Amino acid sequence: MIHRIVKLAAPIAGGLGVLAVVLAAARPAVDIHGEWVTYAGRSGDSVTAYVAYPERADPAPAVIVIHEIFGLSEWVRSVADSLAVAGFVAIAPDLLSRRGGTDAQANARQAIGGLPPDSVTIDLDATAAYLKSLKAVRGDAIGVIGFCWGGGQSFRYATNNPELKAAVVCYGPAPDLATVARIRAPVFGVYGENDARINAGLPDAERAMQAASKRYTKTIYPGTGHGFLRTREPADVTAGAWRDIVGFLRAELEQ
Repeated sequence: MIHRIVKLAAPIAGGLGVLAVVLAAARPAVDIHGEWVTYAGRSGDSVTAYVAYPERADPAPAVIVIHEIFGLSEWVRSVADSLAVAGFVAIAPDLLSRRGGTDAQANARQAIGGLPPDSVTIDLDATAAYLKSLKAVRGDAIGVIGFCWGGGQSFRYATNNPELKAAVVCYGPAPDLATVARIRAPVFGVYGENDARINAGLPDAERAMQAASKRYTKTIYPGTGHGFLRTREPADVTAGAWRDIVGFLRAELEQ
């Protein structure tokens, strides 16, 4: 098992990303612990994931981090670290584990595009079950966040796991609108202004969520495009989006 200790002592330009920069500036020294884990999937396969733990005395709420179409990258691991800085246990499963993992792929984007939706749900269910097995986690306070492809999967997973307490969709498409009535968690959508491909579906998604009496709030961030949380452009708007995300997760999971 690989262990990683990350100490945030001052704002940094890279590595942990904008959220960690914002939080590090507010909290002069924060220790978190990160490690790689492998756990059994429901179908008998194993799932590899990166887990980041905060320093806190009590069990923490947890967030499942669903990676982009590029797979489980260093940036996605930095998101998990950043969420740990904010006080959550964060786990980022490699949803290509069944195929040898992200690093084993010649073309991770193509491999992820070929994943059967049901297998993604099975592996996310296994991830939620693993979190519930951890004494450091509040099993009744688990949320999900995803980016790009993972944003769509986060929205979709909310239709499949009624025990989720929060879902964040970062510039991902909505699921089959006929399924949104199954959602029980509040959903927060994070979208870029210059992302017409994704934003074109927002009115229909909003109407479907309203018709089903579901909690769905969204923000379209000015001057941003698809993937802006990774590119960090514009930096001030991105930092504001991260604060909104953390605020939403704290409001829903720290109750």
